[in-house]
Amino acid sequence: MTAPAPHFTRLTVIGLGLLGGSVGLAARARGVASRVVGCGRSRESLAAALRRGAVDEIRAGVDAVREAEFVVLATPVSAMPGALGAVAAGFQPGALVTDVGSVKSPLADLLPGLLPPAVRFVGAHPMAGSHQRGIEHARADLFEGAVCIVTPSHDTDPQAVERVASFWHALGARVVLRTPAQHDAEVAWTSHLPHALAFAFARALEEAPSGACEVSGPGFRDFTRIARSDAELWSEILAANRKAIAGPLQETAQRLAELARMLDANDVESLERFLGIARETLTRIAPEGLRSRPSGGENPEIAAAKSAASEGERKITHD
Repeated sequence: MTAPAPHFTRLTVIGLGLLGGSVGLAARARGVASRVVGCGRSRESLAAALRRGAVDEIRAGVDAVREAEFVVLATPVSAMPGALGAVAAGFQPGALVTDVGSVKSPLADLLPGLLPPAVRFVGAHPMAGSHQRGIEHARADLFEGAVCIVTPSHDTDPQAVERVASFWHALGARVVLRTPAQHDAEVAWTSHLPHALAFAFARALEEAPSGACEVSGPGFRDFTRIARSDAELWSEILAANRKAIAGPLQETAQRLAELARMLDANDVESLERFLGIARETLTRIAPEGLRSRPSGGENPEIAAAKSAASEGERKITHD
């Protein structure tokens, strides 16, 4: 089965920061929508989105989603319920809603209940962010080659899953399917824990010698880059996924304590073994380079969306 690229007469993006602005730019550049409507609270961001061509027009309140076939929620996670509730009365029957939130379980529990009966919600999380924030950093190619996690719940309509997956694929992303709970458990390891560790290390730099950063190299820059991310945004993300991140944090703390004991004992043999196992583990579970994104035609993830959604239903039931 080949999933056709979607085309929407009207696409609405609520929240025009880095991700929302990039959705608008990508949708217009790739012909996914005839018209892109922007909605948000910041007048500056709305004006910048118009200037940059991320949207064709700005609308407020329920008018923002009138006649929209597809709506993308791109506000901070904590603002999504309020933003969706403010426009819910304007949805037309059959409209689809997705989002870009970094934590999925709370949204999957709350957002569908805010929508009219004939409107469907399918969560998503494009892994394409940056430590930079704001419409000025939005790019039409932000999603190219990036993973986008589409997160159907057990009762999500498989056709809606397929259409949402097709949308993100059309923007250049490689789509994978997870339940909301699976998503939160996995990104706790691959996204949220790395940010927490980078922030903790940056906080510890207060105790570093005054000239230490003058002699830093690429390793320091690579490790600390994400600690320059927005503090308000990331405090919200970490708090929202606190249950899932607790285990990874505890496991990492134990490994750090183990490493400290080896160094204190000058146990070079155990230290070398520890580092070797770490390297082998990384090579095994995260080999270098991502699987290449299909260049067109058949997309296995989307083509299998209906059957995968049914399989996901069974998995969620047993979570």
